[in-house]
Amino acid sequence: MEVKDLEPKIVFQIFDEITKIPRPSKKEEKIRRYLLDFAKKHNIEAKTDEVGNVVMYKPATPGHENAPIVVMQGHMDMVCESDHKGFDFDNSPITTIIDGDWVKADGTTLGADNGIGVAASLAAMIDDTLVHGPLEVLVTVDEETGMTGAINLGKDMIHGKILLNLDSEDDAEVFIGCAGGVDTTAVFKYERSMAPTDYQYFKIEVKNGLGGHSGGDIHLGHANANKLLARFLWNLSQKHEVSVAEFDGGNLRNAIPRAAHAVVGVHTSCKEDVRIALNCYAAEIANEYAGLEPTLSIDMESVDRPEFCIDSRTSLNLIRALYCAPHGVVSMSRDLEGLVETSTNLAAVKMKPDNEILITTSQRSSVESRKWDIANQVEAVFTLAGAHVTHGDGYPGWQPDMNSPIMKIASDAYEELFGIRPAIKAIHAGLECGLFKSVYPELDMVSFGPTLRGVHSPSEKMFIPAVERFWLQLRRILEKVADIK
Repeated sequence: MEVKDLEPKIVFQIFDEITKIPRPSKKEEKIRRYLLDFAKKHNIEAKTDEVGNVVMYKPATPGHENAPIVVMQGHMDMVCESDHKGFDFDNSPITTIIDGDWVKADGTTLGADNGIGVAASLAAMIDDTLVHGPLEVLVTVDEETGMTGAINLGKDMIHGKILLNLDSEDDAEVFIGCAGGVDTTAVFKYERSMAPTDYQYFKIEVKNGLGGHSGGDIHLGHANANKLLARFLWNLSQKHEVSVAEFDGGNLRNAIPRAAHAVVGVHTSCKEDVRIALNCYAAEIANEYAGLEPTLSIDMESVDRPEFCIDSRTSLNLIRALYCAPHGVVSMSRDLEGLVETSTNLAAVKMKPDNEILITTSQRSSVESRKWDIANQVEAVFTLAGAHVTHGDGYPGWQPDMNSPIMKIASDAYEELFGIRPAIKAIHAGLECGLFKSVYPELDMVSFGPTLRGVHSPSEKMFIPAVERFWLQLRRILEKVADIK
């Protein structure tokens, strides 16, 4: 059986088509064309705005024209992470696999975040058996790397007062709030120095961590490869002169880094000390993460002497800053049990042209002042180390409304269908809802979706039975709103 043959077929057929379309963040041309062609094929009115967001409009089922307009919303881009070196996300389709009750991809992110939400909203637009009021579908660009689509959404794009965000990842849960976030970057400028000839050089590699979503998975305590690598190098620098030629780790601001490597040198008289230290360190980390990181490994191999290294002052400042920079959960919510309030992710370290090293971090909090507090702590660490630090514009959180009418409708719909009252929650991950609220303050919103696991990593998978419940809940919500006069 193929993914397109799964039930509900109307949803999975569209999802299967979406997985075949390359759609990295900021490169959404192909998926945008698919959306516009879909609308044209089904005689659905559609338009785009200046940044590339797509909106579709469908009139109400006859007799329900006066019902409130409902906006179904998702994002067209996906996180691109792969276990396959050199996988071409710009041009290659995702290869999907059915593994028991789960759909996953062959060594890459699946893109169910948020392909399944988009698929369900499109399915609702073409399901002739569905009774509904006026419908709108909003599909935004660049949610994963900046939310620029939501930030720049035009005031004339949507008209509904009810918005269903289809970008959550847990069945039997309705979300009514999310954290705000801000990115902080640090840039080290370095001088190139000739690599010492009397040094032995090694490539030290942390790899095969579980990683995960830097919001939704941050509380799980998964290893941060950048932190583990910096910790070893700091320990090494306390006993030996260390020459750093390269440091590279992580990729995306919203993914916990699964892998990192460094090329470093020590005097040839110390090379056996380094091997012993690495073996001891790898054993320590295996013990610390026993049962949590089953595939994590730390390896080292000898490499040829590089031509250049980073100057010694910057090398030490880089190691020290990465070692002491905060990462992980900072505080838990006092309002909602089990919800992370504030966190930070030491996301990526990249060597750039013009002798620069770029460090990317991401801070989240449901409390605006604490979001900026942790961002400023990150700034202080890297400023002390001599880096130039800047903050992005950030995005606002979405404050929960326990009196939300659509929250009650969404909860009632699930309970009527499945006999279970869904949990009402807020999410530590960022959703676009806070940005929509800033432009359309009258919006009444909820977020829900099927069960996804391992998002933002190649272990991403989607629970097939939950997709049908998600689809039926969406249908029932639209039917219930259609009866409102």
